[in-house]
Order: sequence, then structure tokens, then C-alpha cells
Amino acid sequence: MKPPPELVRWLAGPLLKSLARSWRIQLVNEERWRSLYDRREPHVFLLWHEALLPLLWQHRNQGIAMVVSEAREGRYLSSFAASLGYRSIPGSSTRGGTRALLGAVRELQAGRAVAFTPDGPRGPRRQLKPGVIAAAQRGRALVVPLHAEADRQWRLHSWDRFMIPQPRARVWISYGEPFTVLPGDAGFEAGVERAVAELGRLSSQGEWQDAAIAIG
Repeated sequence: MKPPPELVRWLAGPLLKSLARSWRIQLVNEERWRSLYDRREPHVFLLWHEALLPLLWQHRNQGIAMVVSEAREGRYLSSFAASLGYRSIPGSSTRGGTRALLGAVRELQAGRAVAFTPDGPRGPRRQLKPGVIAAAQRGRALVVPLHAEADRQWRLHSWDRFMIPQPRARVWISYGEPFTVLPGDAGFEAGVERAVAELGRLSSQGEWQDAAIAIG
């Protein structure tokens, strides 16, 4: 029998937070997102599932809503994210997707930020499902691609090769150029292409590490 999410959060949450406090985080092009946050403009965070842990830590306590799976693994994630100040929107691209889309659009129309992992909850790894672009289009919100890497990390033997930076690891968080999803089918298709290109660029490059700004 698997443990309930609340027990997992109680046991694993303090360990993960202690680990995260040891990371030496460096930011790349953070001003691309910071201006949106300072103006309280609605926006969508777009990130691969594997990079979720350090990004959850970096953006804690900012009032962000996150789309999470209704499966048990999603409830584990939701419980831990709640301890970092996130609100959950239940659903995914494969289960409860319509409800998740409507919930995300409501958040965006209220002027808030929503985070999506478009290859979750079960992959395939780094293959974008377009629900995030539909939410941004209907919510009239900018899309902010971002990614994280670490110089020393553990990788789980999971579908996404989930990354856990090791103690005292140097973690780079890179922000892509925010973009708008224009109305109509053509705007939607262009948004999907832009999202795939931006995430592909962010998750494959290494040269941006030299320009990183240390914050920890």
C-alpha cells in the first residue's frame, strides 16, 4: 500500500527543503520574467517536467497556480507544492484536461500566473502537449518558457528522468523570451511551434551558464 500524500509531504518535505537551501542558484535573463511579475501581468510558465523541482523552489510563495495530475503521483506533487505556497489546478492533458484548462483560464483572467509541464504527467519526455498554448490564448496571457540544469545532479529512472540537484550543486535557471499566442487557428499553431522551439533551445544550450547571475 502506498502512503498518502500528506504523509509523504510530512516525511520528505523537510528533507527536500533542506536540500534546496544548499543549492547555489544562478539566473539567466531573469529580467524577462521579472518585469511581468512586477507589473502583475498574467503569464504562463512553460517548463519540462524533469526540471520541476528547482523551479518550484525558485518561484515559491509567489501565488502561482500549477496544473497537476489527479493521479497519486500528482497528489504527492500537489501536497509538496502547497507547502511552498502554490495552488493546484487538478487535471492534465490525459485526465481531467478540460477542467484543468478552464481552471487555468480563470486564473489567468484574474491576473495571476499558472505553471504547466506540457510533457506531463507521463510523457513522452520533452514532447509538448498543446493544452498550455490553448490556455494562454484563451486567457490572453504571455508564455514564459524556462528551464533548469545543475552541475551535479541525480536522475530518477522515470519516464522524464526527473532531476534532483545534489547538495551544494550549482543550479542554472534560464528564462526564454516571453511570447503572445495570437487568436485563431493560425495563432494557436504558431504558438505551439514557438513553445517547442523555445523549450528546445533552453534545454539544449550550455553557453548561457557563463552569463548567469548568482543569487545563492
